[in-house]
Amino acid sequence: MGSKAKALVRLTTKHVQPPSSHIHFFCLLCILFLSALFLTLSEAVCNPQDRESLLWFSGNVSSSVSPLNWNLSIDCCSWEGITCDDTPESHVTAVSLPLRGLSGYLSSSLQNLHRLSHLDLSHNLLSGPLPPGFFSALDQLIVLNLSHNSFNGELPFEQAFDDGSSKLFPIQTVDLSSNLLQGEVLNTSIYLLGASSLISFNVSNNSFTGPNPSFMCMSSPQLSRLDFSYNDFAGHISTGLGTCLNLTVLRAGFNNISGEIPVEVYNLSELEQLFLPANQLTGKIDNSITRLKKLTLLELYFNHLEGEIPKDIGHLSNLQSLQLHINNITGTVPLSLANCTKLVKLNLRINRLRGTLTEIEFSRLQSLRILDLGNNSFTGDVPDKVFSCKSLTALRFAGNKLTGQISPQVKELESLTFLAFSDNNLTNITGALRILQGCRKLSTLILAKNFYGETFPSNIDFISSDGFPKLQIFAIGGCRIKGVVPQVHNRLVGSVPGWLGTLPNLFYIDLSENLLTGELPKEFFHLRGLMTQKEETETNYLPLPIFVGSNNITVNQQYNHMYNFPPAIYIRRNNLTGSIPVEIGQLKALQVLELLGNFFSGGIPDELSNLTNLERMDLSNNSLSGRIPPSLRQLHFMSYFNVANNSLEGPIPTGGQFDTFPKACFEGNPLLCGGVLLTSCTAPSREPATTTEDDELKRILVTGIAIGYLFGFISILVVCARQ
Repeated sequence: MGSKAKALVRLTTKHVQPPSSHIHFFCLLCILFLSALFLTLSEAVCNPQDRESLLWFSGNVSSSVSPLNWNLSIDCCSWEGITCDDTPESHVTAVSLPLRGLSGYLSSSLQNLHRLSHLDLSHNLLSGPLPPGFFSALDQLIVLNLSHNSFNGELPFEQAFDDGSSKLFPIQTVDLSSNLLQGEVLNTSIYLLGASSLISFNVSNNSFTGPNPSFMCMSSPQLSRLDFSYNDFAGHISTGLGTCLNLTVLRAGFNNISGEIPVEVYNLSELEQLFLPANQLTGKIDNSITRLKKLTLLELYFNHLEGEIPKDIGHLSNLQSLQLHINNITGTVPLSLANCTKLVKLNLRINRLRGTLTEIEFSRLQSLRILDLGNNSFTGDVPDKVFSCKSLTALRFAGNKLTGQISPQVKELESLTFLAFSDNNLTNITGALRILQGCRKLSTLILAKNFYGETFPSNIDFISSDGFPKLQIFAIGGCRIKGVVPQVHNRLVGSVPGWLGTLPNLFYIDLSENLLTGELPKEFFHLRGLMTQKEETETNYLPLPIFVGSNNITVNQQYNHMYNFPPAIYIRRNNLTGSIPVEIGQLKALQVLELLGNFFSGGIPDELSNLTNLERMDLSNNSLSGRIPPSLRQLHFMSYFNVANNSLEGPIPTGGQFDTFPKACFEGNPLLCGGVLLTSCTAPSREPATTTEDDELKRILVTGIAIGYLFGFISILVVCARQ
């Protein structure tokens, strides 16, 4: 109780007569107590120096959400995001302003908040460097979270103490992730070496270089979470990592870390996440990794690892994500993998695995949603047991040597959206399509490089009225849709199926490099998915990436999102004839049209100018004639246009994008002129009349003169006779 309140109590009780009842006395005491409490609280105001420091900070930031409204008429301990201690001086102990749309820079005035223990400015738009001496000045910090901003520059260098002594800092959590910071983390080592209580350290998604901070376990043995992924750190993982016996999360992916996985890692019995992808790691995955019983995530993809998958991998019964793709792993898939019954994602794509898959008990993996075994050397029949994984949403067996047919069991996968079987030895294309139209949620279907010598079903009634209701991407050509494997093409025969035009959401079609004949059916150009440009598709994020290689590029393009996938029609290198239907002008969302290498004749439809989103058009190596429609200059987004090796004539349109296309895109058309061909298109001047024409003119002239003389002579004779 304050001194004023005590004086008030003495003054009041001095003049009050003894109460007539205990109730009256009790009420009086309550009133006095509340009054005293009010007076005590009214005296509590935040530390003036802290208030000034906060005002300096607010003066250097602004908000896209709403102003901070730190009003001077209100005690700063009551300001938004501010917490004070309960000491008489009321020092600021916490500043918490995440997700406030703050922009500006971090004022050094915050370093005057000497009792500050929590600073959270995450998920804002703050930029600029961190103030010099920032860490050591805030020597009471327990939690520092500046993640998801745009801070740049190097971490502030912390000077050593004058007496050479070290100081212990109470910091437990440091999160500087998702900024633009650079330089070496070692610059802050004087601070970090004193952070013996550090539990979580996250500097991921920056541009840090130099030795990776795995050394921190030496000074911070209590570390539970260490994340320095998505940087440019180099060197080996420190052997000192083995002293972090409490480590549950180790994330160091997407750096330049080299060497082998140190054996000390296999002693971290509390480890739940081991995330080391996209580095330069070599060596084998030691069977000792099976000691890490608590692992839920093991992701070592995109390295140079070799050897076999540990045969006892099934001991990791808590695994939810196992991703070892894009390495040099050999051998077979261990049968014990079926014991990992909690697996949600399994990706072993692009390795050198072999053997059959029919013996693996996939039916035990009822939580499995994504399975990618593509680009290996698996043989034998398609493992029907995989269709017992009822939770599957994405399945890829592409790029192997599997045989047989697609089983009707696939229809039991009610959540399946993505299926890729390209580059195998499957048979019965008619049966496959008849079965797969029953997968109601299927949006991506890639069957390229299979079904050698079979006939493509083209009957318009082949697909039921509600077949393939969600299909958006359909590839059954030899367009290298599946990445790094050698190109082997289908040899489907028949005509282009008109039933494709009935699929309501289809916007990507690849029928390239087959033996399709006949004309393009008009029904093919009734694709609603290509008529209007959708702002976003039903499935934005592809569960597995799709690789598309065009015929003029050597590096395959990877697509991870459906909305980035180009609305396209690829029917190149078949035996199609007839004219290009004018109905193609209805597909206004189309971005890629490749009809090269066929036998199309007639003119280039002027209706192509309606495709205002078109970026790529290749009509080369056909039998097209007539002129290039000048209206195609309206296609302002078109970056590639090729009509080489046809029978076109007349001037090449000029202006717009046409001034950027190279000469090679028009060659092989002897009657084309102008533009980049640098040949004149002006009409030839009239040559002098030939000798035959001159003689005829002279004959007519002489005859006329002779007749004139004759009439004149006769007239003279008549006159003379009358005389």
